[in-house]
Amino acid sequence: QVQLVESGGGLVQAGGSLRLSCEASIRTLLNMGWFRQAPGKEREFVAAISWNGGRTMYADSLKGRFIVSRDNGKNTVYLQMNSLIPEDTAVYYCACKRPGDIVLSSTAEPYDYWGRGTQVTVSS
Repeated sequence: QVQLVESGGGLVQAGGSLRLSCEASIRTLLNMGWFRQAPGKEREFVAAISWNGGRTMYADSLKGRFIVSRDNGKNTVYLQMNSLIPEDTAVYYCACKRPGDIVLSSTAEPYDYWGRGTQVTVSS
């Protein structure tokens, strides 16, 4: 069983930056993903990263502003968010896939474990 805990959310003005962290309870050399859910909207894909950080994938609308990375020595995945806009306001979740699943996925179903999320609010 893997427990994931997100942190780093908060209130930021438009144009600002935040770095989210997702710490796993155990060493997880697994593909990881970030998703977000805004009020009244469905959960949407943000970014994914392979177990060793060698491959990444982003939602097309977020390329160039968001950067996903990981430090396996700290069991932590990061999401650097730059040039934030009010439309980025959402609860951000990290998730990880099961061992052996090497595909980077942009849908939620393949992810087995989820954190509880961290709120990001971008003011205009």
